[in-house]
Amino acid sequence: MKKPRPTREELLAARDKTVPDVIAPDLSVLFCGINPGLYTAAIGHHFGRPGNRFWPALHRAGFTDRQLDPSEEQELLARGCGITNVVARTTATAAEVTAEELAAGGRLLVEKARTFRPRWVAILGVGAYRTAFGRPKAVLGRQEETLADASVWVLPNPSGLNAHYRLEDLADKLRELRLAVEER
Repeated sequence: MKKPRPTREELLAARDKTVPDVIAPDLSVLFCGINPGLYTAAIGHHFGRPGNRFWPALHRAGFTDRQLDPSEEQELLARGCGITNVVARTTATAAEVTAEELAAGGRLLVEKARTFRPRWVAILGVGAYRTAFGRPKAVLGRQEETLADASVWVLPNPSGLNAHYRLEDLADKLRELRLAVEER
């Protein structure tokens, strides 16, 4: 049965809400989005908007044995993965997030890494990473720095609005991370 889409009123009411982290101690990978969109907050599940490529790319990269629905996000924990965001506040677009919010979110992400001890933190959005951590020349892939003791990997933003990366390209980048995780 197809789930009903949020109404315009539900989407508008989702502004500035937060979506709870999917997190536990000692994960292999903590995926970190930029911030939740209105659709995601309205349904209460990460990367929830139709057209977001996170879930299909995660499956194609081999992190999951089937494509999970956003409502199944808690199943990631059994696979050693979790989800958080750099900025918790919901907006219509990531462009509404300020540089100050990203920097503050970067500091909070370091604290989460210290508390939950993931082996890897994978940040989904190179621009957000650059701003949050003061790394203006950062590129996709493994970073030299760590967050607490977690290795850092930067991935493209999986939003359907990111036309620079097709689903196959995003899956390839996630597969590179999965192989690095398996090597370590």
